[in-house]
Amino acid sequence: MHSPPRILIVDDNETNRDILMARLGPHGYELKQAADGEEALAAAKELLPDLILLDIMMPKIDGIEVCKRIKNDTTMPFTPIILCTAKADSKDVVAGLEAGADEYLTKPIDQMALVARVKSVLRLKQLHDQVTDMNRNLEQRVTDQLGEIERMSGLKRFLAPQIAELVM
Repeated sequence: MHSPPRILIVDDNETNRDILMARLGPHGYELKQAADGEEALAAAKELLPDLILLDIMMPKIDGIEVCKRIKNDTTMPFTPIILCTAKADSKDVVAGLEAGADEYLTKPIDQMALVARVKSVLRLKQLHDQVTDMNRNLEQRVTDQLGEIERMSGLKRFLAPQIAELVM
């Protein structure tokens, strides 16, 4: 995770982006913007944000499709997505969550709820990254130990049979 956390704000309406920037800016996040789905996909790959705030109704590629593409891209690290949209119907919420979104906020967005959810999702991102790092370290240790066992196995032929049995 970046320090400070990097958040990509995606909305085709500049006023909506400005509102989110103003609400999150005082919390010390590194804030980036994209104005449509195509820009969002390019920015996500280039910036590797820690969180994406994503509108649904946008030109070119809608937010649902952007969410699906990011979540299905195996070259991208785990990137939480909060959909921020005027679409409040329960079928829209379900569609957003089924597309892979981690949270769903409806406009007008309550500032306290926004900040709380951003913090919550960033905690999940941080934990995910920690577990990923631990797994990577564990895999390296296992690889190193297997190499050591192989080297020891190769030395067995230089030992007396009775001692070789004790070593391996």
